[in-house]
Amino acid sequence: MAFNSNNLSRRGIKEMWIFYAIGSSFFAGITAILAKCGIKKTDSNVATAIRTVVVLLFSWLMVLITGTWGGIRQIDGRTLLFLILSGLATGASWLCYFHALQKGDINKVVPIDKSSTVLSILLAFIFLHEGISGKNIIFVLLIGIGTMMMITKKDIKTDSEKWRMADLCGAVSSICKSDFYFGEDWN
Repeated sequence: MAFNSNNLSRRGIKEMWIFYAIGSSFFAGITAILAKCGIKKTDSNVATAIRTVVVLLFSWLMVLITGTWGGIRQIDGRTLLFLILSGLATGASWLCYFHALQKGDINKVVPIDKSSTVLSILLAFIFLHEGISGKNIIFVLLIGIGTMMMITKKDIKTDSEKWRMADLCGAVSSICKSDFYFGEDWN
């Protein structure tokens, strides 16, 4: 099924997740650039704290704008526990990310950070029992291989053939990643 607005309108709001996923990818991409610029002369822990306050304020503004404030009363203890654990994991991720950005090359930090895709898919398979096809296992492996190729040092002058292979694997990894996210219905 082709990706177009007619198909989306037939599917209804159920498939709006794809636009949010694309938005998430876009904002995550510019976040790395903005963060790297913002931590040049600032301690990464302070930068993370400032970023966290902004996210907190923005999140609560969205709750107020959308009128979903009443949903707080519907949160049970188990859900609250997982949200707290998720928040702690997010905080740890941001602290590590900002430290890595401050000390490392953005072209190596970001691919490593985004390799969390592979971990998330594997953990979803193990703990949430979400299915994964043989095709998607291959795509996950290619994402991992593409990430490794992006972060390893390459000597362009002496290994031009390897560069071409790395470029090819990187392109295949990108295609596979998009195919993995869009699924068979989007082909």
